[in-house]
Amino acid sequence: MLIAFDSTQQALRAEMLLEYVDIDIDIRPTPKEITAGCAISIEFPDEDLDLVKQVISSEKVDIRGIYLKQENKYVTIDISF
Repeated sequence: MLIAFDSTQQALRAEMLLEYVDIDIDIRPTPKEITAGCAISIEFPDEDLDLVKQVISSEKVDIRGIYLKQENKYVTIDISF
């Protein structure tokens, strides 16, 4: 799964928060298929989705969206918290 951001500041903040709760993340370029204001995205394991949503919500991190790659395209995941 992948989190896209509108700002680098929010991406770096999310990186710090997710590492703090021991989620295995990778920083990677935002795929061109996802329109975002920031070139940095965070990739994380599918099984950590609930914890990622909890951290984003409780810490009020501004994100563009959470995406899942299916059949070579990115699909938006419902992020209503």
